[in-house]
Amino acid sequence: MTAIEWPWQYGFPPFFTLQPNAETRTKQITAWRQLVLEYHSATKQGVLDIREAHKCPLFNNASINRTLSKEGILAVLEDLARTGNADPLDKTKYRWHIYWHTLDEWADIIYQWVQNNGMVKTVCTLYELTSGDTAVGEEFHGLDTDILIKALQKLEAQKKAELIFFDDNQGVKFF
Repeated sequence: MTAIEWPWQYGFPPFFTLQPNAETRTKQITAWRQLVLEYHSATKQGVLDIREAHKCPLFNNASINRTLSKEGILAVLEDLARTGNADPLDKTKYRWHIYWHTLDEWADIIYQWVQNNGMVKTVCTLYELTSGDTAVGEEFHGLDTDILIKALQKLEAQKKAELIFFDDNQGVKFF
C-alpha cells in the first residue's frame, strides 16, 4: 500500500462534522471527495461499505479521536456519485463502488494501453488485465474485477471491445 499524505483538514476536528453553513459544507465535501479518491487509488480498494467505514483510517482519525458519521460518509458518497466517481451497489446504499477515475477515464486508460501494446484484435482474460505480467505497473493492475467489467462495457458501447464469458473465465476482445 502506498502511504497516504493526509491533508491538513484531516487533523482538524471540525472536518469530521458536517458543517451547517452551505458554503463551508461544499468546501468540506469537496475536500472529502479528493481524500476518498486519493485513498482508494493508493490502496487499490474499489468497494466501500458504510457499515464498516467508520473503522477505516480514512474516516476515523484516531490521533484526534474523530470519526465522520454515517450521514457524513453518505453525503461524501452521494457527491462522488454526482461526479461519476462512485455508484451504490444496492438500493440500501450500504456498499459502493469507488472510481478514482471515472468509468469513462478507466475505459480510455485501458484502451490506450491496448493500442500502445499492439493488442487491438486480440483477446485477453480479465485476470491478465488486473493481475497479469503484461499489466504490471499499469494503473488498472489490481483493479476490482467488477469495476474493470464496467469500464470494458463502456468500451463495448463504443464498439472498441467485446466482453466474452467462458464457463470458468471472462475475457475481452479489443477492436
